Amino acid sequence: MTFFDKVLIANRGEIAIRIMRACRELGIETVAIYSTPDKNALHVKYADEVFHIGEAHPSKSYLNQDRIIEIATLCEAEAIHPGYGFLAENYHFAENVEKAGLTFIGPSSKTIHMMGSKLDSKEAMSAAGVPVLPWTKGGVTSTEAGIAFAEEIGYPVIVKASAGGGGIGMQIVRDSSGIAEAIEKGMRIAQSAFGDPTIFIEKYLDKPRHIEVQVLSDHDGQGIHLYDRECSIQRRHQKLVEEAPCPIMTPELREKMTDSALTVAQVCNYTNAGTVEFLYSEGNYYFMEMNTRLQVEHTITELVTGVDIVRQQLAIASGEPLVYEQNEISLRGHAIECRINAEDPLNNFTADPGKIVRYRSPGGPGIRVDSGIHVGYTIPPQYDSLISKLCSYGLTRIEAIERMRRAIYEYVILGVKTTLPLHHSLMHNRQFIQGNTHTHFLADQQIMRNLQSYYRDEESRMQTLAASLRQGKETAAVTAAVNVYIQHMNNGKKD
Repeated sequence: MTFFDKVLIANRGEIAIRIMRACRELGIETVAIYSTPDKNALHVKYADEVFHIGEAHPSKSYLNQDRIIEIATLCEAEAIHPGYGFLAENYHFAENVEKAGLTFIGPSSKTIHMMGSKLDSKEAMSAAGVPVLPWTKGGVTSTEAGIAFAEEIGYPVIVKASAGGGGIGMQIVRDSSGIAEAIEKGMRIAQSAFGDPTIFIEKYLDKPRHIEVQVLSDHDGQGIHLYDRECSIQRRHQKLVEEAPCPIMTPELREKMTDSALTVAQVCNYTNAGTVEFLYSEGNYYFMEMNTRLQVEHTITELVTGVDIVRQQLAIASGEPLVYEQNEISLRGHAIECRINAEDPLNNFTADPGKIVRYRSPGGPGIRVDSGIHVGYTIPPQYDSLISKLCSYGLTRIEAIERMRRAIYEYVILGVKTTLPLHHSLMHNRQFIQGNTHTHFLADQQIMRNLQSYYRDEESRMQTLAASLRQGKETAAVTAAVNVYIQHMNNGKKD
Protein backbone atom coordinates (compact mmCIF):
# COMPACT_ATOMS: atom_id res chain seq x y z
CA MET A 1 0.00 0.00 0.00
CA THR A 2 1.04 3.59 -0.64
CA PHE A 3 0.38 5.97 2.23
CA PHE A 4 1.04 9.62 2.96
CA ASP A 5 4.41 10.62 4.36
CA LYS A 6 2.99 13.26 6.69
CA VAL A 7 -0.50 14.05 8.02
CA LEU A 8 -1.69 17.07 10.01
CA ILE A 9 -4.38 16.31 12.59
CA ALA A 10 -6.75 19.27 12.86
CA ASN A 11 -8.04 18.33 16.28
CA ARG A 12 -7.05 17.76 19.88
CA GLY A 13 -7.36 15.34 22.78
CA GLU A 14 -8.07 11.64 22.56
CA ILE A 15 -9.18 11.62 18.94
CA ALA A 16 -5.96 13.32 17.83
CA ILE A 17 -3.98 10.64 19.69
CA ARG A 18 -6.14 7.89 18.16
CA ILE A 19 -5.35 9.12 14.65
CA MET A 20 -1.66 9.55 15.46
CA ARG A 21 -1.47 5.97 16.70
CA ALA A 22 -2.72 4.67 13.37
CA CYS A 23 -0.26 6.93 11.55
CA ARG A 24 2.65 5.73 13.69
CA GLU A 25 1.84 2.10 12.91
CA LEU A 26 1.94 2.96 9.20
CA GLY A 27 5.15 5.00 9.40
CA ILE A 28 3.36 8.27 8.69
CA GLU A 29 4.76 11.39 10.39
CA THR A 30 2.19 13.39 12.34
CA VAL A 31 1.72 17.11 12.89
CA ALA A 32 -0.21 18.39 15.90
CA ILE A 33 -1.73 21.81 16.36
CA TYR A 34 -2.53 23.27 19.75
CA SER A 35 -4.17 26.28 21.31
CA THR A 36 -2.58 28.16 24.21
CA PRO A 37 -4.27 26.13 27.01
CA ASP A 38 -3.37 22.87 25.23
CA LYS A 39 0.38 23.51 25.24
CA ASN A 40 1.01 20.57 27.59
CA ALA A 41 -1.71 18.30 26.25
CA LEU A 42 -0.84 14.69 25.54
CA HIS A 43 -1.60 14.91 21.81
CA VAL A 44 1.00 17.68 21.52
CA LYS A 45 3.63 15.51 23.20
CA TYR A 46 2.81 12.48 21.06
CA ALA A 47 3.16 14.08 17.61
CA ASP A 48 6.33 14.32 15.51
CA GLU A 49 5.86 18.05 14.90
CA VAL A 50 3.79 20.62 16.74
CA PHE A 51 2.58 24.11 15.91
CA HIS A 52 0.84 26.69 18.04
CA ILE A 53 -2.44 27.49 16.32
CA GLY A 54 -3.80 30.38 18.39
CA GLU A 55 -5.60 31.44 21.53
CA ALA A 56 -8.06 29.39 23.55
CA HIS A 57 -11.30 30.28 21.79
CA PRO A 58 -11.97 27.74 19.02
CA SER A 59 -12.55 30.49 16.45
CA LYS A 60 -8.94 31.57 17.00
CA SER A 61 -7.48 28.07 17.04
CA TYR A 62 -9.12 24.79 16.04
CA LEU A 63 -11.68 26.53 13.80
CA ASN A 64 -9.13 28.79 12.11
CA GLN A 65 -9.24 27.24 8.65
CA ASP A 66 -6.70 29.53 6.98
CA ARG A 67 -4.12 29.05 9.72
CA ILE A 68 -4.52 25.25 9.73
CA ILE A 69 -4.05 25.02 5.97
CA GLU A 70 -1.13 27.45 6.18
CA ILE A 71 0.61 25.23 8.74
CA ALA A 72 -0.07 22.09 6.69
CA THR A 73 1.51 23.73 3.65
CA LEU A 74 4.44 25.09 5.67
CA CYS A 75 5.37 21.72 7.16
CA GLU A 76 4.76 19.93 3.84
CA ALA A 77 1.98 17.70 5.10
CA GLU A 78 0.13 15.96 2.30
CA ALA A 79 -3.19 15.48 4.07
CA ILE A 80 -5.35 16.75 6.91
CA HIS A 81 -7.43 14.54 9.18
CA PRO A 82 -10.21 16.52 10.92
CA GLY A 83 -11.15 13.92 13.55
CA TYR A 84 -14.66 14.67 14.80
CA GLY A 85 -16.19 17.95 15.92
CA PHE A 86 -14.65 21.31 15.06
CA LEU A 87 -14.19 21.32 11.24
CA ALA A 88 -14.89 17.64 10.58
CA GLU A 89 -18.21 18.23 8.79
CA ASN A 90 -17.54 21.71 7.47
CA TYR A 91 -17.75 21.48 3.70
CA HIS A 92 -16.07 24.87 3.29
CA PHE A 93 -13.00 23.52 5.11
CA ALA A 94 -12.92 20.34 3.05
CA GLU A 95 -13.23 22.44 -0.10
CA ASN A 96 -10.41 24.76 0.98
CA VAL A 97 -8.18 21.80 1.78
CA GLU A 98 -8.84 20.41 -1.67
CA LYS A 99 -8.13 23.78 -3.31
CA ALA A 100 -4.81 23.98 -1.45
CA GLY A 101 -3.71 20.77 -3.15
CA LEU A 102 -3.99 18.74 0.04
CA THR A 103 -6.03 15.62 0.76
CA PHE A 104 -8.97 15.87 3.12
CA ILE A 105 -9.22 12.55 4.97
CA GLY A 106 -12.94 12.08 4.71
CA PRO A 107 -15.63 12.42 2.03
CA SER A 108 -15.57 15.11 -0.63
CA SER A 109 -16.74 18.64 0.12
CA LYS A 110 -19.72 18.06 -2.21
CA THR A 111 -20.83 15.02 -0.23
CA ILE A 112 -20.42 16.82 3.09
CA HIS A 113 -22.49 19.71 1.73
CA MET A 114 -25.25 17.43 0.51
CA MET A 115 -25.51 15.37 3.70
CA GLY A 116 -25.08 18.43 5.93
CA SER A 117 -28.51 19.60 4.89
CA LYS A 118 -31.11 17.46 6.60
CA LEU A 119 -33.67 18.55 4.02
CA ASP A 120 -31.55 17.71 0.97
CA SER A 121 -30.43 14.39 2.42
CA LYS A 122 -33.96 13.32 3.38
CA GLU A 123 -35.22 14.24 -0.07
CA ALA A 124 -32.48 12.21 -1.76
CA MET A 125 -32.92 9.18 0.46
CA SER A 126 -36.68 9.18 0.11
CA ALA A 127 -36.27 9.20 -3.66
CA ALA A 128 -33.85 6.26 -3.38
CA GLY A 129 -36.39 4.19 -1.45
CA VAL A 130 -34.81 4.52 2.01
CA PRO A 131 -37.52 4.79 4.72
CA VAL A 132 -37.93 8.38 5.96
CA LEU A 133 -40.33 9.89 8.50
CA PRO A 134 -42.91 12.39 7.12
CA TRP A 135 -41.38 15.88 6.97
CA THR A 136 -41.97 19.29 5.43
CA LYS A 137 -40.26 19.02 2.07
CA GLY A 138 -38.46 22.20 1.21
CA GLY A 139 -38.58 23.39 4.79
CA VAL A 140 -41.10 25.54 6.62
CA THR A 141 -41.82 28.66 4.59
CA SER A 142 -44.33 30.20 6.99
CA THR A 143 -45.84 29.64 10.40
CA GLU A 144 -49.22 28.94 8.83
CA ALA A 145 -47.81 26.29 6.48
CA GLY A 146 -46.00 24.62 9.39
CA ILE A 147 -49.15 24.50 11.48
CA ALA A 148 -51.12 22.98 8.61
CA PHE A 149 -48.49 20.25 8.10
CA ALA A 150 -48.38 19.37 11.79
CA GLU A 151 -52.15 19.03 11.83
CA GLU A 152 -51.96 16.81 8.74
CA ILE A 153 -49.44 14.25 10.06
CA GLY A 154 -50.63 14.43 13.66
CA TYR A 155 -48.89 15.26 16.91
CA PRO A 156 -46.34 14.90 18.39
CA VAL A 157 -43.95 16.54 15.94
CA ILE A 158 -40.41 17.85 16.23
CA VAL A 159 -39.04 21.12 14.87
CA LYS A 160 -35.44 20.97 13.63
CA ALA A 161 -32.89 23.25 12.00
CA SER A 162 -32.00 22.05 8.52
CA ALA A 163 -28.31 22.87 8.93
CA GLY A 164 -28.23 21.89 12.61
CA GLY A 165 -26.55 19.22 14.64
CA GLY A 166 -26.06 18.09 18.22
CA GLY A 167 -29.70 18.65 19.06
CA ILE A 168 -29.35 22.45 18.89
CA GLY A 169 -32.73 24.07 18.42
CA MET A 170 -34.74 20.85 18.44
CA GLN A 171 -38.20 21.28 19.96
CA ILE A 172 -40.83 18.64 20.60
CA VAL A 173 -44.41 19.85 20.16
CA ARG A 174 -47.18 17.64 21.50
CA ASP A 175 -50.27 19.62 20.58
CA SER A 176 -51.41 22.60 18.52
CA SER A 177 -51.04 25.07 21.39
CA GLY A 178 -47.25 25.24 21.08
CA ILE A 179 -46.57 24.83 17.37
CA ALA A 180 -46.55 28.50 16.30
CA GLU A 181 -44.12 29.53 19.03
CA ALA A 182 -41.85 26.53 18.28
CA ILE A 183 -41.64 27.44 14.59
CA GLU A 184 -40.73 31.06 15.26
CA LYS A 185 -38.24 30.14 17.97
CA GLY A 186 -36.71 27.45 15.76
CA MET A 187 -36.06 29.94 12.97
CA ARG A 188 -34.34 32.34 15.39
CA ILE A 189 -32.13 29.63 16.85
CA ALA A 190 -31.25 28.24 13.41
CA GLN A 191 -30.20 31.66 12.18
CA SER A 192 -28.15 32.39 15.28
CA ALA A 193 -26.43 29.00 15.58
CA PHE A 194 -25.94 28.04 11.93
CA GLY A 195 -26.42 31.20 9.88
CA ASP A 196 -29.38 29.58 8.13
CA PRO A 197 -32.96 30.11 9.39
CA THR A 198 -34.35 27.12 7.48
CA ILE A 199 -36.24 24.69 9.69
CA PHE A 200 -38.46 21.71 9.05
CA ILE A 201 -41.10 19.76 10.89
CA GLU A 202 -40.95 15.99 11.22
CA LYS A 203 -43.14 13.33 12.78
CA TYR A 204 -41.86 12.65 16.30
CA LEU A 205 -41.43 9.16 17.72
CA ASP A 206 -41.88 9.06 21.49
CA LYS A 207 -39.52 6.26 22.53
CA PRO A 208 -37.49 5.18 19.53
CA ARG A 209 -34.18 3.38 19.54
CA HIS A 210 -31.21 5.12 17.92
CA ILE A 211 -29.41 2.60 15.72
CA GLU A 212 -26.57 3.38 13.33
CA VAL A 213 -24.59 1.54 10.68
CA GLN A 214 -20.88 2.06 10.02
CA VAL A 215 -19.88 2.11 6.35
CA LEU A 216 -16.63 2.29 4.38
CA SER A 217 -16.48 3.27 0.70
CA ASP A 218 -13.53 3.74 -1.64
CA HIS A 219 -12.97 5.96 -4.67
CA ASP A 220 -14.04 3.16 -7.03
CA GLY A 221 -17.54 3.17 -5.58
CA GLN A 222 -17.08 -0.06 -3.65
CA GLY A 223 -18.69 -0.04 -0.23
CA ILE A 224 -19.09 -2.33 2.76
CA HIS A 225 -20.79 -2.05 6.13
CA LEU A 226 -19.28 -2.89 9.51
CA TYR A 227 -22.62 -3.77 11.07
CA ASP A 228 -24.64 -1.83 13.60
CA ARG A 229 -24.41 0.08 16.88
CA GLU A 230 -27.01 0.99 19.48
CA CYS A 231 -26.77 4.61 20.68
CA SER A 232 -30.08 5.16 22.44
CA ILE A 233 -28.92 6.24 25.90
CA GLN A 234 -28.56 10.00 25.53
CA ARG A 235 -29.10 13.28 27.29
CA ARG A 236 -29.95 16.43 25.37
CA HIS A 237 -29.45 14.42 22.16
CA GLN A 238 -25.83 13.70 23.17
CA LYS A 239 -24.84 10.04 23.39
CA LEU A 240 -23.66 8.62 26.72
CA VAL A 241 -23.45 4.87 26.09
CA GLU A 242 -23.05 2.97 22.84
CA GLU A 243 -22.84 -0.73 22.12
CA ALA A 244 -22.15 -2.98 19.17
CA PRO A 245 -24.05 -4.78 17.91
CA CYS A 246 -27.56 -3.53 18.68
CA PRO A 247 -29.01 -5.98 21.26
CA ILE A 248 -32.43 -6.30 19.57
CA MET A 249 -31.10 -6.81 16.04
CA THR A 250 -32.47 -9.73 14.01
CA PRO A 251 -30.93 -11.10 10.80
CA GLU A 252 -33.86 -9.75 8.78
CA LEU A 253 -33.75 -6.26 10.28
CA ARG A 254 -29.97 -6.12 9.97
CA GLU A 255 -30.09 -7.02 6.30
CA LYS A 256 -32.64 -4.28 5.60
CA MET A 257 -30.86 -1.60 7.61
CA THR A 258 -27.38 -2.34 6.27
CA ASP A 259 -28.73 -2.42 2.71
CA SER A 260 -30.33 0.97 3.31
CA ALA A 261 -27.08 2.32 4.76
CA LEU A 262 -25.12 1.22 1.70
CA THR A 263 -27.79 2.78 -0.53
CA VAL A 264 -27.34 6.07 1.34
CA ALA A 265 -23.58 5.91 0.72
CA GLN A 266 -24.07 5.18 -2.97
CA VAL A 267 -26.61 7.96 -3.49
CA CYS A 268 -24.26 10.62 -2.13
CA ASN A 269 -21.12 9.17 -3.81
CA TYR A 270 -19.58 8.60 -0.42
CA THR A 271 -15.90 7.88 0.09
CA ASN A 272 -14.05 7.05 3.31
CA ALA A 273 -15.70 6.19 6.68
CA GLY A 274 -19.19 7.36 7.51
CA THR A 275 -22.15 6.48 9.70
CA VAL A 276 -25.79 6.27 8.71
CA GLU A 277 -28.16 6.93 11.61
CA PHE A 278 -31.66 5.51 11.90
CA LEU A 279 -34.56 5.73 14.33
CA TYR A 280 -36.31 2.44 15.09
CA SER A 281 -39.79 2.05 16.54
CA GLU A 282 -42.39 -0.73 16.56
CA GLY A 283 -40.71 -2.81 13.89
CA ASN A 284 -39.96 0.06 11.50
CA TYR A 285 -36.80 2.08 10.93
CA TYR A 286 -36.29 5.51 9.38
CA PHE A 287 -33.27 7.34 7.97
CA MET A 288 -32.30 10.26 10.20
CA GLU A 289 -28.95 11.56 8.93
CA MET A 290 -25.46 10.59 7.85
CA ASN A 291 -22.43 11.61 9.88
CA THR A 292 -19.77 12.39 7.28
CA ARG A 293 -16.83 11.78 9.58
CA LEU A 294 -15.23 9.40 12.05
CA GLN A 295 -17.63 8.73 14.92
CA VAL A 296 -16.71 8.98 18.58
CA GLU A 297 -17.97 5.42 19.01
CA HIS A 298 -15.96 3.87 16.15
CA THR A 299 -14.01 2.07 18.89
CA ILE A 300 -16.66 -0.54 19.64
CA THR A 301 -17.10 -1.40 15.97
CA GLU A 302 -13.35 -1.97 15.80
CA LEU A 303 -13.60 -4.32 18.80
CA VAL A 304 -16.37 -6.51 17.35
CA THR A 305 -15.13 -6.61 13.73
CA GLY A 306 -11.34 -6.41 14.10
CA VAL A 307 -11.24 -3.65 11.46
CA ASP A 308 -9.07 -0.61 12.24
CA ILE A 309 -11.36 2.12 10.91
CA VAL A 310 -8.80 4.94 11.11
CA ARG A 311 -6.25 2.82 9.26
CA GLN A 312 -8.86 2.25 6.55
CA GLN A 313 -9.56 5.99 6.42
CA LEU A 314 -5.89 6.68 5.72
CA ALA A 315 -5.73 3.96 3.08
CA ILE A 316 -8.84 5.12 1.24
CA ALA A 317 -7.72 8.76 1.32
CA SER A 318 -4.38 7.64 -0.13
CA GLY A 319 -6.26 6.25 -3.12
CA GLU A 320 -6.16 2.60 -2.11
CA PRO A 321 -9.16 0.35 -2.81
CA LEU A 322 -10.97 -1.37 0.04
CA VAL A 323 -9.00 -4.34 1.28
CA TYR A 324 -12.12 -6.13 2.52
CA GLU A 325 -15.03 -7.80 0.81
CA GLN A 326 -18.35 -7.80 2.67
CA ASN A 327 -18.19 -11.56 3.22
CA GLU A 328 -14.90 -11.11 5.06
CA ILE A 329 -16.50 -8.95 7.75
CA SER A 330 -18.08 -10.79 10.67
CA LEU A 331 -19.27 -9.96 14.16
CA ARG A 332 -17.33 -11.39 17.07
CA GLY A 333 -18.71 -10.79 20.54
CA HIS A 334 -20.10 -7.60 22.03
CA ALA A 335 -18.62 -4.22 22.96
CA ILE A 336 -19.81 -1.27 25.05
CA GLU A 337 -18.50 2.29 25.18
CA CYS A 338 -19.11 4.67 28.09
CA ARG A 339 -18.24 8.32 27.51
CA ILE A 340 -16.50 9.57 30.62
CA ASN A 341 -16.99 13.32 30.80
CA ALA A 342 -15.86 15.98 33.26
CA GLU A 343 -19.47 16.80 34.07
CA ASP A 344 -21.69 16.79 37.14
CA PRO A 345 -24.79 14.68 36.43
CA LEU A 346 -26.34 15.89 39.68
CA ASN A 347 -26.16 19.47 38.41
CA ASN A 348 -27.77 19.07 34.99
CA PHE A 349 -24.54 17.72 33.51
CA THR A 350 -22.75 21.02 34.00
CA ALA A 351 -19.16 20.82 32.78
CA ASP A 352 -16.58 20.63 35.57
CA PRO A 353 -13.23 21.61 34.05
CA GLY A 354 -10.18 21.58 36.28
CA LYS A 355 -6.94 19.85 37.18
CA ILE A 356 -6.61 16.08 37.33
CA VAL A 357 -4.89 15.43 40.66
CA ARG A 358 -4.93 11.65 40.50
CA TYR A 359 -5.60 9.39 37.56
CA ARG A 360 -5.40 5.68 36.96
CA SER A 361 -7.09 4.00 34.03
CA PRO A 362 -8.49 0.46 34.23
CA GLY A 363 -7.06 -2.50 32.37
CA GLY A 364 -7.28 -6.27 32.20
CA PRO A 365 -9.07 -8.54 29.74
CA GLY A 366 -11.42 -6.87 27.29
CA ILE A 367 -10.82 -3.24 28.32
CA ARG A 368 -9.82 -0.35 26.02
CA VAL A 369 -9.38 3.25 27.13
CA ASP A 370 -8.97 6.07 24.60
CA SER A 371 -7.95 9.18 26.52
CA GLY A 372 -5.97 12.38 26.16
CA ILE A 373 -5.43 13.27 29.81
CA HIS A 374 -2.83 12.56 32.50
CA VAL A 375 -2.11 13.46 36.10
CA GLY A 376 -1.55 17.18 36.40
CA TYR A 377 -3.43 17.97 33.18
CA THR A 378 -5.99 20.75 33.40
CA ILE A 379 -9.17 20.19 31.42
CA PRO A 380 -9.84 23.52 29.64
CA PRO A 381 -13.32 25.04 29.96
CA GLN A 382 -13.36 26.11 26.30
CA TYR A 383 -13.70 22.63 24.78
CA ASP A 384 -15.65 19.41 25.01
CA SER A 385 -15.58 17.86 28.48
CA LEU A 386 -14.77 14.33 27.28
CA ILE A 387 -12.11 12.73 29.47
CA SER A 388 -12.02 9.32 27.87
CA LYS A 389 -13.90 6.63 26.02
CA LEU A 390 -14.05 3.56 28.23
CA CYS A 391 -14.74 0.41 26.22
CA SER A 392 -15.34 -3.18 27.25
CA TYR A 393 -15.42 -6.30 25.09
CA GLY A 394 -16.77 -9.76 25.80
CA LEU A 395 -17.83 -12.82 23.88
CA THR A 396 -21.38 -12.08 25.08
CA ARG A 397 -23.22 -8.90 25.98
CA ILE A 398 -23.41 -9.95 29.62
CA GLU A 399 -19.66 -10.48 29.72
CA ALA A 400 -19.13 -7.02 28.22
CA ILE A 401 -21.39 -5.51 30.91
CA GLU A 402 -19.56 -7.37 33.68
CA ARG A 403 -16.20 -6.18 32.39
CA MET A 404 -17.48 -2.62 32.15
CA ARG A 405 -18.59 -2.79 35.79
CA ARG A 406 -15.10 -3.92 36.78
CA ALA A 407 -13.45 -1.21 34.68
CA ILE A 408 -15.62 1.48 36.28
CA TYR A 409 -14.65 0.14 39.70
CA GLU A 410 -10.94 0.35 38.80
CA TYR A 411 -11.09 3.81 37.25
CA VAL A 412 -9.62 6.58 39.41
CA ILE A 413 -10.18 10.22 38.40
CA LEU A 414 -9.82 12.81 41.14
CA GLY A 415 -9.88 16.58 40.85
CA VAL A 416 -13.03 16.96 38.76
CA LYS A 417 -16.52 15.54 38.88
CA THR A 418 -17.16 12.87 36.27
CA THR A 419 -19.97 10.76 34.83
CA LEU A 420 -18.47 7.52 36.24
CA PRO A 421 -21.22 7.15 38.89
CA LEU A 422 -23.86 7.54 36.20
CA HIS A 423 -22.31 4.73 34.17
CA HIS A 424 -22.05 2.60 37.30
CA SER A 425 -25.79 3.04 37.78
CA LEU A 426 -26.56 2.27 34.15
CA MET A 427 -24.49 -0.93 34.12
CA HIS A 428 -26.55 -2.22 37.07
CA ASN A 429 -29.94 -1.16 35.73
CA ARG A 430 -32.21 -4.14 35.08
CA GLN A 431 -33.79 -2.69 31.94
CA PHE A 432 -30.38 -1.87 30.45
CA ILE A 433 -29.14 -5.38 31.22
CA GLN A 434 -32.17 -6.75 29.37
CA GLY A 435 -31.47 -4.44 26.42
CA ASN A 436 -34.68 -2.44 26.80
CA THR A 437 -33.35 1.03 25.99
CA HIS A 438 -34.64 4.03 24.08
CA THR A 439 -33.77 7.70 23.64
CA HIS A 440 -35.60 8.75 26.84
CA PHE A 441 -34.16 5.97 28.95
CA LEU A 442 -32.53 8.22 31.56
CA ALA A 443 -35.78 9.98 32.39
CA ASP A 444 -37.94 6.87 32.33
CA GLN A 445 -35.67 4.85 34.59
CA GLN A 446 -35.18 7.75 37.01
CA ILE A 447 -31.46 7.09 36.89
CA MET A 448 -30.64 10.58 38.09
CA ARG A 449 -32.61 10.16 41.33
CA ASN A 450 -30.42 7.26 42.40
CA LEU A 451 -27.08 8.92 41.80
CA GLN A 452 -26.49 10.62 45.15
CA SER A 453 -25.69 7.35 46.93
CA TYR A 454 -23.52 6.21 44.03
CA TYR A 455 -21.54 9.45 44.24
CA ARG A 456 -20.75 8.84 47.91
CA ASP A 457 -19.69 5.26 47.21
CA GLU A 458 -17.61 6.23 44.18
CA GLU A 459 -15.76 9.00 46.00
CA SER A 460 -14.85 6.66 48.85
CA ARG A 461 -13.75 3.91 46.47
CA MET A 462 -11.55 6.21 44.39
CA GLN A 463 -9.91 7.71 47.46
CA THR A 464 -9.07 4.21 48.68
CA LEU A 465 -7.64 3.12 45.34
CA ALA A 466 -5.84 6.43 44.87
CA ALA A 467 -3.96 5.89 48.14
CA SER A 468 -2.14 3.00 46.48
CA LEU A 469 -0.82 5.37 43.83
CA ARG A 470 1.34 7.36 46.22
CA GLN A 471 4.94 6.74 45.24
CA GLY A 472 6.88 9.81 46.27
CA LYS A 473 4.67 11.94 44.11
CA GLU A 474 0.97 11.22 43.81
CA THR A 475 1.26 9.92 40.30
CA ALA A 476 -0.01 6.73 38.73
CA ALA A 477 2.63 4.30 37.53
CA VAL A 478 1.10 4.28 34.07
CA THR A 479 1.38 8.06 33.91
CA ALA A 480 5.04 7.90 34.89
CA ALA A 481 5.66 5.45 32.06
CA VAL A 482 3.88 7.72 29.60
CA ASN A 483 5.93 10.70 30.74
CA VAL A 484 9.20 8.81 30.20
CA TYR A 485 8.05 7.87 26.73
CA ILE A 486 7.02 11.46 25.98
CA GLN A 487 10.41 12.82 27.06
CA HIS A 488 12.10 10.36 24.74
CA MET A 489 9.85 11.24 21.82
CA ASN A 490 10.27 14.99 22.35
CA ASN A 491 13.96 14.97 21.39
CA GLY A 492 14.33 16.96 18.22
CA LYS A 493 10.68 17.98 18.08
CA LYS A 494 9.85 21.19 16.25
CA ASP A 495 7.55 23.89 17.61
